[in-house]
Amino acid sequence: MATGPFGRVFADALTIPMRLGGLLGRGGPHVGELAPDQEVDNPAPRTDHAEVAYNFFSGIGPEIANPRGSLPGANRWDDPVDPAHPHPVVLVHGTGGGGQTNWGTYVPLLTAHGYSVFTLTYGAIRRTPWPLSAMGGMARMEDSAAELGDFVERVLAATGAEKVDIVGHSQGTLVPNHYAKFLGGADRIGRYVSLAPLWEGTTAFGAGVAHTVDVRLGIDPLRVLPCRAVSQMTRGSAFIAAMNADGGPYVAGIAYTNISTRFDEFVRPYTSGQLPPTSADQDVTNIVVQRNCGQDFCDHLGICGSPRAARHVLNALDPTTKEDVPCMFVPPFFG
Repeated sequence: MATGPFGRVFADALTIPMRLGGLLGRGGPHVGELAPDQEVDNPAPRTDHAEVAYNFFSGIGPEIANPRGSLPGANRWDDPVDPAHPHPVVLVHGTGGGGQTNWGTYVPLLTAHGYSVFTLTYGAIRRTPWPLSAMGGMARMEDSAAELGDFVERVLAATGAEKVDIVGHSQGTLVPNHYAKFLGGADRIGRYVSLAPLWEGTTAFGAGVAHTVDVRLGIDPLRVLPCRAVSQMTRGSAFIAAMNADGGPYVAGIAYTNISTRFDEFVRPYTSGQLPPTSADQDVTNIVVQRNCGQDFCDHLGICGSPRAARHVLNALDPTTKEDVPCMFVPPFFG
């Protein structure tokens, strides 16, 4: 059995399915009876800043303990923003993720640095019990973008801020941009930081995969797990074409930072997220985490738990406190 810090992380992650299975065996928490569109803010107890766990899966335990709730430090609607960080940060999860499960690293990290942090679970399958209700990113991305827009307006109204900053992962790098480009959100976003972005879509899923499953096996994958967003993220989809029309995806006035990994198994090619600006009014910084560091093996999930990627995010959110990103070993899967 593996030993040391990495071994302990691996062992802890392996216990998550067993604990989840135990909860499901008892019928699950009562909150699971509610519809996902029926908003539930199960706030976590107010605590001092939690220790940052650089592990993509560190948000799963809190979701089990407090279904459809908020990680400690997130969604403090009545707390004022720090004048040093006047823009609240909205964390936008990836496909199948949620407000807690995707952000176990980033909520304590950002709150420890003085940011007001807000999370949501968008695009969940409506009227399903927990834990299915905790799996977001299943709806059409146009609908998820509208849902995100409503959430951003609520954040701005509660905090009195003029804009929010976005940190998104995977599908959560596309949804906010649809809001910015097509739903009037351009003047609501200041900095836009993307982890594992896919501006040009991905070939990992392949339009032919779903077709093969449907035709050869007689199974409609959208009936088994109705994720409407998957086909939209495929390279060549109408959604991706619209996003890249009229000078590319970037919206003038928003400062974009794209953080990609060469070992991304879901964004293929990984350069899909490394588009350069196409005009002088576009503010874009592209980062590949392996550049100048051969010890970084983070993949699509691991980039969200990587301490190196996290330092890039902090630098992007506040360039005045920019620090060098040290080269260190970063494992895949966990980060």
